[in-house]
Amino acid sequence: MTLRPAHRLDRIPPYVFAALAARIRALEAQGMDVIRLDIGSPDLPPANFIIEALAAAAQRPDVHGYPSYTGTPALRQAIAAYYGRRYGVSLHPDHEVLPLIGSKEGIVNLTVAWLDAGDLALVPDPGYPVYQMAALIAGGDAYSVPLRAENDFLPDLDAIPVEVAQRARLLWLNYPNNPTGATADLAFFEKAVAFVRHYEILLCHDAPYCDVTFDGYRAPSLLSVPGARDVAIEFNSLSKSHNMAGWRVGMAVGNPTAIKALTLIKSNADSGIFTAIQEAAIAALTGDQSWLQARNAIYQARRDLVLAGLAAAGIQVEAPKAGLYVWAHVPSGFTAADFATLLLEKTGVSLTPGSAFGAHGEGFVRVSLGMETERIREAMGRVGAFRW
Repeated sequence: MTLRPAHRLDRIPPYVFAALAARIRALEAQGMDVIRLDIGSPDLPPANFIIEALAAAAQRPDVHGYPSYTGTPALRQAIAAYYGRRYGVSLHPDHEVLPLIGSKEGIVNLTVAWLDAGDLALVPDPGYPVYQMAALIAGGDAYSVPLRAENDFLPDLDAIPVEVAQRARLLWLNYPNNPTGATADLAFFEKAVAFVRHYEILLCHDAPYCDVTFDGYRAPSLLSVPGARDVAIEFNSLSKSHNMAGWRVGMAVGNPTAIKALTLIKSNADSGIFTAIQEAAIAALTGDQSWLQARNAIYQARRDLVLAGLAAAGIQVEAPKAGLYVWAHVPSGFTAADFATLLLEKTGVSLTPGSAFGAHGEGFVRVSLGMETERIREAMGRVGAFRW
């Protein structure tokens, strides 16, 4: 007897960072000291009061059973209050808010809830690979929408062929953007809302970096656009905003029909977030937010180290206003993958080739700021000393 998985897996490659991690483990086994500036995992902890809230809640005898599928009413209220305070967006906590086990699972589950076999998702290229993979998991197809430097890494919605737009069921946006660090203003979001309204597409905005900003920039929510919740759902995550990546807590907010569909899939696929983590998430969202300014100052100092180090090495780069990444041009004569491999094997500095995020990421590498400052300093020294 021969066992085989579903044929849909034939369309899904290994996750890019899983493959990279295997290569890094092999180099480390050979004695190489690898500095990982490839993956965007925050290295700093949450504020102490958040950790204390988790510890206190975990001591309670009533938090260890199955949690609610839709999160506690208090957490939904805290998410709604956060959106009201941070963006001026009023959300109904029972119909327009759904806590998630991190936004990544919400992205996949929403796609499963929305796409039938053969349906189409419009995904940014370069972009977070999960948008495309989710469409394939759901049995649908993904159409790449280029993000080009000459358009400030915003999609040219008018360039999407009419026949493609008419077939599409989802449009993914992500600002502040991963991997490019680009930002979008409300005027662009207004145009996107008008586009999806015309073609009857659900607009999905992935916004986990809105609270990681520099130089006084303040990122908007898509839902600030009048009428956006009629056609849009926004994903957010405490992974990046509050340094809680391993805690797995995020949110989907916006269109009630999309929230209801996502809830149906999730209630059949998972059993919700550990109640003690929900209590900590409430503390994170409602407690003193001033610590985020100091945290962002650390990221900004790291960003500036990377900018200076790459520029000194002759690598062209622009300063991002938000996010955890610097998007740098690959030196002439290299592909993105070749350059990233060369740096990894010769210097021990691991960057992500832009081509890992789509064909239009070719010519770039992504540098993560989620590493100790002194290690970033050392990495830039290694890159600057290397001659390719």
